[in-house]
Amino acid sequence: MNSSKPATLFDAPSRLLVKVCGLTRQQDADACAEAGVDLCGFIFHPASPRGVTPAVAAGLHSHGMARVGVFVKQSADEVLAVMDAARLDFAQLHGGQDAAFCDRVGPERVIRAAWPQRHADRSALQAELAGLAPHVRCFLLDAGTSGGGHGATMDWSALRGLAPGAPWLLAGGLTPDNVASAVAACGGHDPGALIGVDLNSGVESAPGQKDATRVAAALAALRAA
Repeated sequence: MNSSKPATLFDAPSRLLVKVCGLTRQQDADACAEAGVDLCGFIFHPASPRGVTPAVAAGLHSHGMARVGVFVKQSADEVLAVMDAARLDFAQLHGGQDAAFCDRVGPERVIRAAWPQRHADRSALQAELAGLAPHVRCFLLDAGTSGGGHGATMDWSALRGLAPGAPWLLAGGLTPDNVASAVAACGGHDPGALIGVDLNSGVESAPGQKDATRVAAALAALRAA
């Protein structure tokens, strides 16, 4: 489902959404669209091997996929400027930005990353997410304790039944071989909670270079589950 209506993309989708992050090349955007990816992600973090400039991102045609920018250290005003320049639908805030920051960008446009492994227990994670939920459109739950695109995984079963007050995407070391089992371990698709997955290093041949075969295989695995 390549959405032409990003504003309603996260409204109780009838099946799992798929986001592929870290696009740097047109051929990869083409392959993602052909496979049926819903959201494409561009990383605006110079330290990342997948980092791009707003001009590069703006020049990549997304074929109707919703466009997401990943931001780590920028100010809210810088995020807004890049969103305009790169024609983005959503800002994925990957630097621990607070509720006020989310409000400045616009809650309806914010995908807020969080790291379950930062927390001592599930109740602490739930408390953090519940406090942020009114200020975001969606959460992205990533492995590790910071960053992303590192290929690390986590105990997916610890997220089973998690309902933080906003829908969420699962990320962290997802590949064609484990993405279906990861979703199942979390309890499966739930239109009000787990609504999608985020793929990055697990569908690459090298950092910033997506493998069209692996992208297609990941989507096939999800559809067959």
